[in-house]
Amino acid sequence: MSYLKFEKALMTNLQESLPKELLRTNRSGAYSCSTIVDCNIRKYHGLLVVPVPELDDDNHVLLSSLDVTVIQHGAEFNLGLHKYQGNNFSPLGHKYIREFDCDKVPTTLYRVGGVILKKEVVFQHYEDRILIRYTLVDGHSATTLRFRPFLAFRSVRQFTHENATASRDYSGVDNGIKTCMYAGYPDLYMQFSKKNEFKFCPDWYRGVEYPKEQERGYASNEDLYVPGYFEMDIKKGESIVFAAATSEIKTSGLKKLFDKEVDERAPRDNFFHCLVNAAHQFHRREKNDDRYIQAGYPWFKCRARDTFISLPGLTLSIEENDYFELVMQTAMRGYYEFMEGKPLTTHITEIEMPDVPLWAIWALQQYAKETSKEECYKKYGQFIKDVINFIRDNKHPNLDLMENGLLYTNGKDKAVTWMNSTANGRPVVPRTGYIVEFNALWYNALCFCAALAGTAGEEDAQQKLLAQAEVTKKSFVDTFLNEYGYLYDYVDGNMMDWSVRPNMIFPVAFDYSPLSQDQKKKVLEICTRELLTPKGLRSLSPKSGGYNPIYVGPQTQRDYAYHQGTAWPWLGGFYMEASLKLYKRTRLSFVERQMVGYDDEMSYHCLGTISELFDGNPPFAGRGAISFAMNVAEILRALELLEKYQY
Repeated sequence: MSYLKFEKALMTNLQESLPKELLRTNRSGAYSCSTIVDCNIRKYHGLLVVPVPELDDDNHVLLSSLDVTVIQHGAEFNLGLHKYQGNNFSPLGHKYIREFDCDKVPTTLYRVGGVILKKEVVFQHYEDRILIRYTLVDGHSATTLRFRPFLAFRSVRQFTHENATASRDYSGVDNGIKTCMYAGYPDLYMQFSKKNEFKFCPDWYRGVEYPKEQERGYASNEDLYVPGYFEMDIKKGESIVFAAATSEIKTSGLKKLFDKEVDERAPRDNFFHCLVNAAHQFHRREKNDDRYIQAGYPWFKCRARDTFISLPGLTLSIEENDYFELVMQTAMRGYYEFMEGKPLTTHITEIEMPDVPLWAIWALQQYAKETSKEECYKKYGQFIKDVINFIRDNKHPNLDLMENGLLYTNGKDKAVTWMNSTANGRPVVPRTGYIVEFNALWYNALCFCAALAGTAGEEDAQQKLLAQAEVTKKSFVDTFLNEYGYLYDYVDGNMMDWSVRPNMIFPVAFDYSPLSQDQKKKVLEICTRELLTPKGLRSLSPKSGGYNPIYVGPQTQRDYAYHQGTAWPWLGGFYMEASLKLYKRTRLSFVERQMVGYDDEMSYHCLGTISELFDGNPPFAGRGAISFAMNVAEILRALELLEKYQY
């Protein structure tokens, strides 16, 4: 049986099938996303969702969905599915689904009487174009297909409603039409591989509802514009390819293009291959050939911290060093611009966050382990030195190196760590002063830089770095280690945060740690006892005040839960690394069991990838963004570590 295959019983049960989402992306940041029954349940869902830089830096839903109707002997069977107000679903096309398979490309098999229709979908890699192939597998009499497109032409953050401004104009193109609802938008080209008839009968479908937006406390319904429908006959064994794009294509080449795109897809026939496929979905290439890592889908952009944390797992762990180097080249240019106070020419947000340079060095450390210290020094040695000096010379606007060797950050008024939720303009978790992972990263960076200097024969520089690291090491233990054997999350003057949080796992997992073996074991033990779940580490222990593990409800309610007990798989990656480093092969079966929790996720929520976060209490439901780069990356990196310890 296929790894990602669902039978009729599940597909026709909306309670089971509606929560399962499906994401297809290309390299421009565009995507196609819906549920496995093609019923949109979020405002972010759509068949063709593209960036429109002329308008803003958001994605925009051009084509929301495409309803297909099978016509035989004058009887019409609509295979579409929409949710309308009052919990009404129409036209109930899911009841014709016989099976759904997602191993190579998403494939749905419909059966209507004697008709068996197969639908396969791909998103073109380097163009904003969705391709859908319909094949009449079986049909005992003359069959006609009718295609009705639902248009939105709006930002993913907004809704469209019936209005007189929307343009109804369209013009014919090769085997299709082009249309544009509003000024400033690109034309939408809808074309088929076969000659067809387009019937213009414009109408608005009112009150389409998105239950995920309702859950999140937002407005949740809109009206969609249908300009008309396309109609054509189809014979048994025949395939027709539909293309929706922001540019025209020669329709004679659509079938070949579809085959070519399918050939380029790697199978998602096991856990590892699903994660590799998910890793590739975060790749982004700009027109000037800059390369980025998208932080997540459907609403995240390219963020600096996420880029450096996820880069090793998304590239080095699957032997794609070349993409690591391309992204690092873009990110380094961006960080030099930041250090030199120049306008940024890269599209990386939050580059000013104080831990970004520290994570950049950590990412390069992983590169050195995958290649060699010599190779890393040759390519990135100067950048690492410049970053270390930038920090040591106190040039960062919110990162001060104090006399005790620790880094101090002001996070009272603005969230400056990965725990970045805010409510009423203030950080929910005001982590400020000496922050545990910042200083663990700093100690690790100093030691790694010293090792690189030693490799390059720079003995004076090596000794200075080691002397600095020694000062940091002593202060780290004196400042963060408490009498109960775990680490304070942050310390600011006389204020010590006693909350049991997962950030103390980093000094246990890093290659260079200021903690002794015994100290590491105690920290790991507390993390295991109070923070570990099948979906990663909780952001707060249930024994600590303010524990709020269920990420549901309106925005403010979710903000207060975001880092107050929810579980994060990427932290689980560092936890597994710490376990293997401390206990070696004796923890292999334990780590393998942890992986089962992530393997299960491949057929839940968004197929073949990992959600942003999970509830901290059973059943550990997936929440937030449907696909999150740091989570996929750290599970891939943990799988690579697991393999190294096994052999």
